Amino acid sequence: MIDPSAPLPRPRSDLTEPPDVPQVLPGALSVLQGRMLLQVSPARVGYLRGQLDAGRSGLVLCGKNALRKAKRLREEEEFSGPLLVDPAVYEVRAASEEEPFPPAAEDTFAFDDPLEVSLAEQRAVGVTAPITPTGYLRAEDSDALKAAARRVAALDDARVVFAAPVDVGWLREEDAVRQLIACLRLVKGPKAIMLGGQRDPLGRHARAVDHLRRVIEEVPGAALLRTDLAAFGALAAGAAFTAFGAGSRLRHIVAPGEKAEASKGFSLSPHVLFAELMDFFLGKTLADRFAAASAPVCDCAVCRGAWALDEFASNAGERPARAAAHNVAVLMEWLRTLTAIAPGLERQQWWHERCRTAVERYPLVNAQLQQPNAFKAPPQLKRWALAAPVAAPASTNGQTPAKDQRRS
Repeated sequence: MIDPSAPLPRPRSDLTEPPDVPQVLPGALSVLQGRMLLQVSPARVGYLRGQLDAGRSGLVLCGKNALRKAKRLREEEEFSGPLLVDPAVYEVRAASEEEPFPPAAEDTFAFDDPLEVSLAEQRAVGVTAPITPTGYLRAEDSDALKAAARRVAALDDARVVFAAPVDVGWLREEDAVRQLIACLRLVKGPKAIMLGGQRDPLGRHARAVDHLRRVIEEVPGAALLRTDLAAFGALAAGAAFTAFGAGSRLRHIVAPGEKAEASKGFSLSPHVLFAELMDFFLGKTLADRFAAASAPVCDCAVCRGAWALDEFASNAGERPARAAAHNVAVLMEWLRTLTAIAPGLERQQWWHERCRTAVERYPLVNAQLQQPNAFKAPPQLKRWALAAPVAAPASTNGQTPAKDQRRS
């Protein structure tokens, strides 16, 4: 539950000073600044590494053998780009006030400190920065969140990335958002927010996108990992860095003890990014929808006009690898366009317009197919399309009035 005695940041309308200047990551972490990394399982790195933009992206390894793969990338495969390892303890254990960093396995020695052990293991394989092994932070469990934040703050090490794997319920109500902000601000270094919830967490609550944007704006050093379209939205809002999940299960967290709700036919064909609609669809779904019409031909750096979107209808042959490479190639194109625009309002406006245009394309594509419900815009995309940034007017002394700083 929300702790009414905990310090809360004042509402933006009460502030007399403008928002904090975005925190610049210190030292070796500065290489992460403004990047959108790819969060990927070790087994799939080979599918997409060739499409990474070396100056704008990097890797977050997650899952079994992540440490081993990181060591191999550094020592044998000559990968010199930004590299993180997400311990992902939140997949199997929830945080508590007593154990904000719970052991991932039951056979862990009682005298081992899971936090110290994990940080040491990550540093040993050459990561850019270690990520804390935080347990899942259930909605409004302020005791667990504060315990985790205070423990990391006590390290007094801005080179440690504090993982905040929070249930999306934290973004539902104003009081919970304010407390989340207050707790995250206790930590000196970067904060890697990850959202929990089935399928599309940000589509579950009406104000989740607006509240996420507020957290990014008001928490210095805030990052967003293990996510989807929100990686771009957060980067546009000023996040220190983000990470887009290279697979559907790496675009959100499923709370410990819950079974992931998967799309039917998932094992039959790969997920394919339909750039025009800004969403992923099963290759078989695309083939079925375009069975009686010409499917769009992709001009990304992988497809190069030789592959149409209906050619990923099965997992046979090279299709899974090509689909993964296609997805990353499209994402890198978007990333290059976004980062070519100056940070601030102009970049936010580009993102909003991109989402709005995609939402408007859905009925047009459906009309061309003569299938009214062939494709449906996902709730999160519609929320980003509605979250228009607003330029705050300058006051008479040249300063932006604090009451007008909020855009959501």
